[in-house]
Amino acid sequence: MTATTTPVDESEQLGPQSAPASRKARVLRALVPAAAAALSGVLLYVSFPPRTLWWLALPAFAVFAWCLHGRTWKAGLGLGYLFGLGFLLPLLVWTGVEVGPGPWLALAAIEAMFVALVGAGIAVVSRLPGYPLWAAALWIAGEAARARVPFSGFPWGKIAFGQADGVFLPLAALGGTPVLGFAVVLCGFGLYEIVRQVRDARGTSGVRRGAAAAAVLSVLVPVVGAFAAKPLVSDDAEDGTATVAAIQGNVPQAGLDFNAQRRAVLDHHVRETERLADRVEAGKAKQPDFVLWPENSSDIDPFTNPDAREAIERAVKAIKAPISVGGVVETKDGKLFNEQILWDPKKGPTDTYDKRQIQPFGEYIPLRSVVGFFSSDVGMVRQDFSRGTEPGVFTMAGTKVGLATCYEAAFDWAVRDTVTHGAQLISVPSNNATFDRSEMTYQQLAMSRIRAVEHSRTVTVPVTSGVSAIILPDGEVSQKTTWFTADSLVQEVPLRSSQTPATRYGILPEGILVLIAAGGIGWAVTVAVRAKRAR
Repeated sequence: MTATTTPVDESEQLGPQSAPASRKARVLRALVPAAAAALSGVLLYVSFPPRTLWWLALPAFAVFAWCLHGRTWKAGLGLGYLFGLGFLLPLLVWTGVEVGPGPWLALAAIEAMFVALVGAGIAVVSRLPGYPLWAAALWIAGEAARARVPFSGFPWGKIAFGQADGVFLPLAALGGTPVLGFAVVLCGFGLYEIVRQVRDARGTSGVRRGAAAAAVLSVLVPVVGAFAAKPLVSDDAEDGTATVAAIQGNVPQAGLDFNAQRRAVLDHHVRETERLADRVEAGKAKQPDFVLWPENSSDIDPFTNPDAREAIERAVKAIKAPISVGGVVETKDGKLFNEQILWDPKKGPTDTYDKRQIQPFGEYIPLRSVVGFFSSDVGMVRQDFSRGTEPGVFTMAGTKVGLATCYEAAFDWAVRDTVTHGAQLISVPSNNATFDRSEMTYQQLAMSRIRAVEHSRTVTVPVTSGVSAIILPDGEVSQKTTWFTADSLVQEVPLRSSQTPATRYGILPEGILVLIAAGGIGWAVTVAVRAKRAR
């Protein structure tokens, strides 16, 4: 006769106190990765300017790699979203300085969705050989998507923009922001793989030489590549030099209301230019070959307002040099443009550049009727700006000056095509007055430092209220102003015409990395399907 047994619940078999302990362990197993993902995102934020802790990006990605390794794509989606929020919420807090937390929270929540998708993809490829390679390529693919959609993209927070003080910086000259960012992420994931291989070697699995070598190479190749790329970084004068002046006129008050005192802003920049002219006359400053004013330095249209025109001409004649004036101009057909105007002391206005990458919800309202249903703040942008269509390169006293206005500095193409159209120097006229004393101005300054190395050009950053700066082609800030002070920067800077590999290859490195990411996903899916059929 065979005895029958009754199934016993595991919690009863282990005793009455074991069941709560088991549930607690399950909760901890779920909470620890979630907390680690969010905190590693915060750690990545801390690596960004104004801090110079660029190296913190490496442990941030190493912890993120630990969170995702071996997870399902659904878990990766959630962990990626937490990582994205931990990073982007503090990074983008400046977007709510004047309009409240609503836009800031919405922007961070939407942008974190891209990171969530990247997290899902990384989880899928985490079991493949060479895990760091696929993971880093997927991250750059996510950045590529963020830089293009929605509403023409929002590339703020690219990993490259946090590396202006780091050892990987020369890679910007090799392959632009995608290659620089790829190297940082690859190195961070490689650090995790090294730790994992050491842990496995101490266990029962032993050393897997191929996997261990791949992990070590994931760290060594980016570092060695950065040092190998250093010869691409130079501040030698190839086409002689030019003496440039950047004017920071300051504004009557910070915040959105500064626009209500548009004439005062113009007068401030005229006054600071005249003050510089007096210093030049007294021999206390060098005569500039040309002068750069910030974005919105004349929000009064000088083509339709004689008093604004007269004020600008007074400044141009005082300094005896052409000035690039940041104006707001309305054409005869009613279109509004954020425009740079080249103003010659003898000929007056001779050339213009209309900003091409205009800021959604700042310079225009996409889906205005839909957005207006949820927020009355759309009324603050009464008329949408129109987009320019041509690259901006002014010939100023014989120097080709490329123009990328403020927000455009975050977009690879908007800076690169000024160089491919002949720019020997780049200017990034900006207006940060609406963001008060937030970190935004330092984040944008770091972007300009990356662009200087990427294209091997001097970059000037004239800003209405600070921080204005002159950046040499090696990324060094040679001069800068302080916040909310009227000031001028005058310096003889090198002019260059050669093109770096990053300039020549353009979008190609990013495209290759996106294809690598797609290949990793395809391989992982194929492996999973075959494994399922085998079962």
